[in-house]
Amino acid sequence: MAIQCESCSMTIESGPYCQYCSDDSGALLPFSETVARFQQWAQKNEPEIEDGAARRKTLEFMSTMPAWSQNPELRAALAER
Repeated sequence: MAIQCESCSMTIESGPYCQYCSDDSGALLPFSETVARFQQWAQKNEPEIEDGAARRKTLEFMSTMPAWSQNPELRAALAER
């Protein structure tokens, strides 16, 4: 049975996180690295989006994911907006 990564919602076979959201041991990547990766992905898929808008979109998406919804760094970043 396929499940979703708790960090990005990608379909995975097992574990809480996909290969893109975890390190070699399966641990969740740091917040700052994940934000940078997600923002880069957003800008690749929407080339016209500005950096600030891509960051806001990234933070808003992350706030909906179980791995990040209660993360203090994410809450602080959202409060800065």
